[in-house]
Amino acid sequence: MPTNLGKRVVYQRRIARMTQQELADAAGVHVGTLRKIERNSRGASDNVVEALAAALGVDPSLLLGSRDRTDARVHAAMPSLSAVIAAYEVPDDGPVRQLNELRTVADEAMTWRLASQYVRIARHLPSLIGELIRAFHLASAEEKPEIAGLLVAALRTADAVAYKYSARDLSARLIDLMRWAAPYADDPLLDATVAYVRTETFFAARAFAPGLRMLEAALDRAPTSDDDAAMAARGALHMRAAVIAGRAGLVAAADTHLAEARRLGDAVSESVYQGTAFGPNSVRVHEVSVAVSLGGDHVRRALDVANDWTPPRDLPAERHSGFYIEVARAQLWSGLVHDAFKSLKAARHIAPQHTRDHPWVREDAATLRRLRRGDAESLSNFAEWCHAGE
Repeated sequence: MPTNLGKRVVYQRRIARMTQQELADAAGVHVGTLRKIERNSRGASDNVVEALAAALGVDPSLLLGSRDRTDARVHAAMPSLSAVIAAYEVPDDGPVRQLNELRTVADEAMTWRLASQYVRIARHLPSLIGELIRAFHLASAEEKPEIAGLLVAALRTADAVAYKYSARDLSARLIDLMRWAAPYADDPLLDATVAYVRTETFFAARAFAPGLRMLEAALDRAPTSDDDAAMAARGALHMRAAVIAGRAGLVAAADTHLAEARRLGDAVSESVYQGTAFGPNSVRVHEVSVAVSLGGDHVRRALDVANDWTPPRDLPAERHSGFYIEVARAQLWSGLVHDAFKSLKAARHIAPQHTRDHPWVREDAATLRRLRRGDAESLSNFAEWCHAGE
């Protein structure tokens, strides 16, 4: 048990202006149990920590506190996740819930990914994926396509953790399994989603030009209808293509894809389509990402966006925090040291797990600490929190 878990619960409860009884009721725990947790006279299981965090409206990592403890919980799940996907053709026996229940839990897991709740994903996804694989093999012809789609969504959620925590081989295997399952869903929009996620393997290998070609081939295959879902699928692929073109230094290609993403984004409402946030706000975030990827004189574009626009609060946490991480890098490159640190703190507030282990955050925090060696204690605390310089 983290030594200061009780103090963190008390702190977050007071911020939320909740009594002990109100928090206990909202979390589904006995008020006497909560009192003991807050006094640090008893431990709290993972389920209780998650319930308290959900009731408080915060990420569980804010209650766990210790970065090492949080990381350990994620890494501990990797072997079981690896074992489950290795046996996808010959899964273990076990229970399988009804399709409507599987649909509900798969949708809930997607919300964890969008909210960057990696500890929760690591704990629950191995068993969910195992159950969905069993369900797929047992499904009737009528149910198999939908279950295949749910399996792809769950694999994508698990991949978010594998990729985030640098388990690159596991991430690649999860994506391969997504590519195996997607054809059974018989959904061209899902194929576009898989291509979007598959880009991670090209980012990891720094194979930017081949990644761009893969995305452009996926765009050639994508549905061309004008309904919102199809336009969002194409728009998301254009966003991704713009970023990877920027990483490759292909200015014209980046601008072309970004312009098409902007046109499609303006044609739909901001929402989550096939598990991917898309709309005018998401495109605006990617404008910053492309500018930072291109670097040099293009960085001014990122600062202009940041000066004129603030992401809405309801933008998914991972994308929302990513905006401030990208802006911080542009600000640091432009000598705006104070602004860069302010942006990093904003990212941390929005999605602590996403921010803490982002390589750019560590690099930028280490640079800030060198540039502001005599500055306030808060910068040193931030750098230690994200293990800057490691």
